[in-house]
Amino acid sequence: MTSPVIALVGTLDTKGDEYAYLRDRIREAGASALLIDAGVLGRPGVTPDITRQAVAEAAGRGIADLAAAGDRAVALGVMGRGTGAILADLVASGSCSGVLAVGGSGGTSVAVRAFSRLPFGFPKMIVSTQVASAGGALAGGSDVLLMSSVADIAGLNRLTRRVLSNAAAAIVGAVRAPPVPGGDRRLTFATMLGLTTTGVTAAGARLQEAGYEVVTFHATGEGGRAMEKLIGPMGVSAMLDLTTVEIADEVVGGTKPAGGDRLRTAGRLGVPQVVSTGGTDMVRFGPRDSVPERFGDRVFHVHNDLVTLMRTSPEECLEIGRVIGARLASAKGPAVLMIPLRGSSAIAVDGGPFHDPAADAALAEGLRESLTGSDAEIVRVDTHINDPAFSQAASATLLAISEGGDRAL
Repeated sequence: MTSPVIALVGTLDTKGDEYAYLRDRIREAGASALLIDAGVLGRPGVTPDITRQAVAEAAGRGIADLAAAGDRAVALGVMGRGTGAILADLVASGSCSGVLAVGGSGGTSVAVRAFSRLPFGFPKMIVSTQVASAGGALAGGSDVLLMSSVADIAGLNRLTRRVLSNAAAAIVGAVRAPPVPGGDRRLTFATMLGLTTTGVTAAGARLQEAGYEVVTFHATGEGGRAMEKLIGPMGVSAMLDLTTVEIADEVVGGTKPAGGDRLRTAGRLGVPQVVSTGGTDMVRFGPRDSVPERFGDRVFHVHNDLVTLMRTSPEECLEIGRVIGARLASAKGPAVLMIPLRGSSAIAVDGGPFHDPAADAALAEGLRESLTGSDAEIVRVDTHINDPAFSQAASATLLAISEGGDRAL
């Protein structure tokens, strides 16, 4: 039986001893190691299997010119792209079973860029000094396994040996894990937030009863980013995108936007989608004392010690509606926007701290402006987003546009 091959990606000029140690631990665990040098300047401290010249050329550059330019940021970007291209070819040909990188900010940035080319489910791991402070950003919406190095990766000692040994064992264990069976049900992606959980869960349950497999993404920025990346590769059949709070963060400047691809991928691919305004009554920040001073006179709700919510104003809601509408208007497949007239979250209902009819009306107007003349349909439901009637309407509508079921609105 052929042993699995683990690709080790690193700047071998500064981390030669550490990568030699990793290579040996991987071999002891019964796998093979393939060393890829993503360094640019000094001599490699261990002989690579794939040289830095080959990595740079895979990105269309020459290593000598890259080193002479003296621009670290450009060099890291080039080596990340080149490594990604090489890894993608190795994975496609079946020549690599998993990938592992260790490093500080530079090596980590190369690995993050490179690993973003690899498919969901393929074992990939990064050991970094940056995990504690930037874990979510490092994941980049992928299923990469992140491990804090605790101590700086600057030589072998009793701490780094333990961390590197654990990392080697973890990646070898991942590639030796038994295969996970797929499914034959139609796949639906859904978006949810704590304050839309009741409604989304109920709508998802009805879709599951109808034979769909529902995967829910937490709309925390990273959740939306991951979802957009996976719609195409996973062959999604329908979208239950009821929680678009990440658009509010994007427009207003909250802490959890999902990037410019949010609410675009399904439309571009023609995937049927039911979209709603869940969470657009709020923008997310960290602890209360972290909210920017310019928002000092706004209405806030402390969700917990780590999350402070700010009510979106009528002016902001108008723009949020325009952005959501514009992205939905370009959809190539069937799209329905459902507006819950009595609140887009559990705290925006009558009597709740974010109840604001003027802001809700502005949101609806922004949506109307952008969607007028498009093929997307607007449906107004006279209840709040967590009401069973709204869940029923959303699930029935998605079934109708995706497979011709009865619409029960």
